Parts: sequence; structure tokens; C-alpha cells
Amino acid sequence: MIPQRRHPSATIFKAMRRATLGALCAVVGSVALIFILNLLMPDRPFLVGFAGAVLISAFVAFPLLFTLQLNNDVIRKMQENVTQAARYDSVTKTLNGTAFAAAVEHFIDRRKHADADAGGIVIAVIVDTLDDIGRRYGLQWADTVMQSLASIIQPSVRRGDLVARLATNELGIFLPGATIENARDIGNRIRAGVSAATFSADGAPLSVAIRLGGISFDGPAEFNQLRQLADQMAFESSDESDDIPISVLPAA
Repeated sequence: MIPQRRHPSATIFKAMRRATLGALCAVVGSVALIFILNLLMPDRPFLVGFAGAVLISAFVAFPLLFTLQLNNDVIRKMQENVTQAARYDSVTKTLNGTAFAAAVEHFIDRRKHADADAGGIVIAVIVDTLDDIGRRYGLQWADTVMQSLASIIQPSVRRGDLVARLATNELGIFLPGATIENARDIGNRIRAGVSAATFSADGAPLSVAIRLGGISFDGPAEFNQLRQLADQMAFESSDESDDIPISVLPAA
């Protein structure tokens, strides 16, 4: 069965009819109210008019303003949801790649114009086994792994650091003003958290292997270049017991 679409003119006519009926009801109610007040206080026409205006305002304006306020709350909530969806990954609840890139570039640009050190470190966290998990158990379990990894990373970073999902199997971390020692300490905490965590799908244990690599910069830089170099360092890492490999971007 194919649902029939309402013609726009029919919808407008229906809305106008309801508005007209509502207005007529308000007029009838107002006239009736003033008539009753005149019967109760025939010798005080001014007071009757004043009281009638107040009561009419209370019965007509208040519901209207209340309805408008409810609609404003609904619109504001929808706007917040749209903003949330535009900035955050729906699975990990971290920033998405677009918002992450904009934040990093804004930091670099702001510090550059302030004639201050624009240094920081970008770390790539790549899950080597995510494709295998998705093929064997389903995409929902791959998403669960990324969700768990994000929950491990969030408490491992410092206040003010940014975490984002950059790809299906990759999370990115931005550490503004961090030293290489800071970054390696955070990386070791992430590795320890992953090692201590138990990953399973339908009761079967999952093998979750991660790679970490970073790039340190101390001046102007482009986000795409930083991400590529961080990914390169992550793929060059071989021994999870070693410190996280972090390269230093030469100053321009």
C-alpha cells in the first residue's frame, strides 16, 4: 500500500481552519467573560474592562507563550543534537576526524599569531586486528572494540588533550604543549590498559593488538602532514614493549 501524500495547500487550509476556529473560540470566550463581569459589577465598567483584559491575557497569552517556549526548547534540543552529530563519532563518542583536524589547526594558528610556541604531539593509535574481528564476528563487535579502546584512552590522557576517531580502526590523540616524555608516558598507560582489559565476542576471547606512533612539532604545521607522519611511525613500530616511536618534525 502506497501512502498518499497530502497536498501543501490542503495542509495550509487545515492549519488556517484550526487557527480560525481557535480565534473564534477565544473571541466567544472573551465576550462571555466580559458579559459575566458586567452582570456581576454593572456599576464599575472601568474595573470590568480592566479585569476582563487581565483575564483574557491570562487565558490567551499564557497558553500561547507556553506553547512557543516548548517549541523553542524542542528546536534548541534539535540544534544541540545536530551539533553533537556534526562534531562527534557516534560509536566512540570522541571527536570525529573533521572536528579534530579543525581543533589542531586552530591551536597551531592561534599560537602562531600570538608569537608563542605552537608545539604539540599527535599520536596515532591503530588496531591491527580490527578487520579480522569485523569479518569473523561482525561489525558490531569491531565497534565495541573501538568503544572500549576509547574508554581506555580517555582517562589516560591529560586534561585538555583531544581524542578522536580518525578511521575505522584508528584513534588520534593531540597533546598540546606536551614533551616526548609526556607522550610516551601516556602511550604506556594506554598499552597497559589494553593489556589489562578483557575483550570478548559471544564469550570468545578477542585478540586486540594496537600500534602507536607519534609526531612532535614545534612550529607551523599542517594537520594532514602530522597525521601521515604519526601513522607512519605507528606502522614502523614492531615491539610493543618498546617506547612509542615519536618523530620530530623539523622546524620550518
